[in-house]
Order: sequence, then C-alpha cells, then structure tokens
Amino acid sequence: MALSCGVTAQISHFQRLNDPRIASSSSLCSWMDCHSCISSGTKALFHDKGRVLSTNFGPLRVSYNRRLEFLKFNSYPNLSLDDSLKYGGIRLKLSLQLRITSNNCHKCHSSVIHSNYPQNVDLPRYYSKKEKKPFPKPIVELRRAARERLKSMKGQPRRPIPPPKNGLLVKRLIPVACHVLNARTTLINNVKKLLKVLPVHACKYGSLFKSTRNLMKCWGILWASHQLGIFDLLAWLPSAIMGQDALKKIRWCNEIHVGPDGHPFRSCRGPQASIRKSAHEWTNAFIEDILVPVDAFHLVDRLGRRISHEERFSIPRIPAVVELCIQAGVDLPEYPTKRRRKPVIRISKSEFIDADESELPDPVPEVPKIPLLLTEIPDSEIQPPSSAEETALLAEETLTAWEKMRGGAKRLMRMYPVRVCGYCPEVHIGPSGHKGQNCGAHKHQQRNGQHGWQAAVLNDLIPPRYVWHVPKGQTLERELKNFYGQAPVVVEMCVQAGAAVPDQYKPTMRLDVGIPTDVKEAEMVV
Repeated sequence: MALSCGVTAQISHFQRLNDPRIASSSSLCSWMDCHSCISSGTKALFHDKGRVLSTNFGPLRVSYNRRLEFLKFNSYPNLSLDDSLKYGGIRLKLSLQLRITSNNCHKCHSSVIHSNYPQNVDLPRYYSKKEKKPFPKPIVELRRAARERLKSMKGQPRRPIPPPKNGLLVKRLIPVACHVLNARTTLINNVKKLLKVLPVHACKYGSLFKSTRNLMKCWGILWASHQLGIFDLLAWLPSAIMGQDALKKIRWCNEIHVGPDGHPFRSCRGPQASIRKSAHEWTNAFIEDILVPVDAFHLVDRLGRRISHEERFSIPRIPAVVELCIQAGVDLPEYPTKRRRKPVIRISKSEFIDADESELPDPVPEVPKIPLLLTEIPDSEIQPPSSAEETALLAEETLTAWEKMRGGAKRLMRMYPVRVCGYCPEVHIGPSGHKGQNCGAHKHQQRNGQHGWQAAVLNDLIPPRYVWHVPKGQTLERELKNFYGQAPVVVEMCVQAGAAVPDQYKPTMRLDVGIPTDVKEAEMVV
C-alpha cells in the first residue's frame, strides 16, 4: 500500500534555517500517514538549486507528482514506519509542487530530509590475520598533502614548532586527559558491578585459555591436562615451553555473548574448531573479555630515542589509554615522566637538545584545577546493584563513561600521535614506533619481526568488541542470522540493563529491521 497523492499541509511559519533537517520524525509520520496538518513546531526546509525558500505567508498547498513506492507500510505488527524513522536515520527526496494562493505563483521545489546517522550500515568486517590494516588516509593523499604543504612553505620564514612537538604540553588538553582517566576507572568499576547481575558468556577457546595461561605455568601440566583435555594440552604445550611468542601463532576465538545462554551461531575460530564444526563452548566472561586490554611501553621522555629490541623487557608496559593520558599531562607517581618548561632546540629532523632551564625560577606548586583521579575498586569489594532502578542508573552511568572515554581519547589522539602495527594489534604512544622485533603476524620472517607502524585510529586504542544484539523479548535463531544486528559489548550490556540506545549505534543494531517469526517467512523476504 503506497502513499496516496494530494496531501494537504497547513504551514503557518517557516524560519530561515542553516541546517536542512527535519527535527521531528514522528510529526513527519503523522503528516504522511494520517494526512494531518503540520503544526508550527515542525521544522521543514524547501530548497531549489541551492536556494532556501523562507516563507512568511499563509497556507500552502503541497501535492506529490508521483507515487512514492519506496515508502510502504510494514507487514510486521511490531515494526511500523514510525519505528523505522525513529530507530534509524533517513534521507528522502520528495518532488513537491507548491501553490501559493495569495500570489498566484506556481513553483516546483525539492525537499531533502536527512539525519546525521544512516538507517542501516554493514556489520563490522572481520579482518584475517593475513590482511594488513588499511591506512586511515590513503598513502596517495598523504603524499599529495605533503607536496602541497612544502609548496606553501617555500619562501616563507620558518614557523616555531607548536606543542606538543616542541616538548611542551597542550594546556587545554590536561583536564581532558584527567577526565579520560577517570572515565576509564568508572567504566571498569561499573562493568564489574554489571557482571554481577547480567549474564555474559565467552567462548571457552578464547576466554578460558587466555585467563589461565599464567596459572598453567605455576600449577603444572597435570592440572592443564585435567581441565582442558589432551587436545587442548597439545595447543598449550608450546606456550608453556616457548613462552608468549608461540602463543601468538595459535588462533583464539574472541566471541562473547550477552544473555542467559550463548548464541547458536557456529562461528568459533579456536583450536580444533573443524572437529567441533565451529560450535562454541560457552563459559563465564571476565572483565578482560569485555574491555580488551591494550598495553604499550611507558616512555619517560616521549621525545627521546626509540626503544631498541634489547630494551623490550626492561621498560614497563602499561595500558595504552593510561600512557596517552600521562603524555598529555596527567602525573602519576608510579610512572614518572619528564616535563619540560622550555621548548626543545631542533638540530635536525631527528636530533634536538634541551633548552637551559637553570635561569627559570623554581616551579611554584599551584592549586590543581583538574579533578582528582579515581581508583579502581578491588574485586572483593564490588557490590552489585540491589534493584532494577539502580541497575538502570548504573547502566546509564556506564554508557556515559564509555562515550566520555572514547570521545576524550579521540581528542587527545589529534594532538598526541599514536602508532599501531599494520599486521598485529601492537600499539605505541609516541611520534614513532619502537624497534622491538616481536611482531608474530603473517610473514613476519620477511620483516625480521619488525612492526609496520602506521597512524592509529580510535578502535586500535580502544577496541570495541562487537556482540549480537538480542531484541527485547526474543531469542536468537540460527536460521535468522542475517536479520540481527551487532553492538559493542559495553553498549549491549547497558541496553539490556535498561539504558537508552545511543543514536550512533542504532544503524549497526538494526532496530528498524523486522524479524520474521519463522524460516518460511524469512524465505519470502526479497
């Protein structure tokens, strides 16, 4: 059933708008479905060839020139057109005919309706270990930008090097770094509390193996053979004998699921997956399965020389987000770092000397304007929420901390460079990567174990582990896999705990997709 023609709309006032958006999707649905009059609160914009039509006159007559075949009512009772416009962004182009009775003029204009987020996007792609990560910007564009930059600087006086490249801190980003560190601590504490009331499962061939690899070295091979079996023992034997390098060559399953039972999809990539026909074996998830640990070397001097291969065991490794906040201005007593009060003197591109700071007066300790740093709660002191209302509030706070940590880290990465290996998940906080030859990715022998450093993106620093989104009141079925969406595990936990779904995650969660009731109904979907 398509929309009929001859829709009449009563528009009292239009304001001159700079952003061509319609703010209320429910009003739009009532306009197109119910053929009702649009109130003055509904914002609309009519434009033709880049011109904005601002009307201050009376009623307008709006009629469609053709039938909109792509706007149809949904046959599923639990999903309407209003839900489709509510849960996902939409962009429509309607050919409208405006008749202004007062001036007796006749014009044709086009109305564009869009939002910031698309209605549906593809699920995150799984990259094989044999594939190299794509560059954030193509190398051709980087070279073109470098040529244009050199051309514009030709004949111009040399500009002073801005911070943080000159060794100084960016003052305005110090509070941002503190907020990111506090948001990370709040996120860890809240996720531990949610794990007490929400069932989260992880595949045994990814979670249990990684969490017990250190215990195996202490408790011996007999304990491992009793708990994991002889086939799993053969997979663990190189790790116990050769160390962590052999462990990187084994494929692990990293899938987790939020729900009382694991999902029914056969997608396990762990050891002996072909014998089990890729079926998962679920166990309870840990905090490391939800918030993926990404470590990096701690640099005492972020402008100092690069870390050599022989120094890889003498330099401590800390969480990469913490190292980024330390370089951005957060002072932690357990991780000292060098702070300069004068810009460095550059001799060449890779050589510099520190300026003489002996003439400067001693720094006076000022009252800190930054917030106090929070501390993580030990596992033995974690108290779960006592009621459903408290769980919902905790979920909202957790979601806010997740967005604050990712948003603040993205701001810091624009000024403080972060590098990632194009072949493995190794991350380095600094202008250039370290020289450690510990890359165990595909064909690392040809590179002598050296990393292929490139600019990192936010998902490299804070990887969002995606899980299947479970619709409310439904269970996942193996035959209907193409109709389900995905979301980061932190978002899925908070949504199931009672938090509202953020707009930026609605496209991948596929909230506006109608799920068939059985397989026969799914086969009829085109």
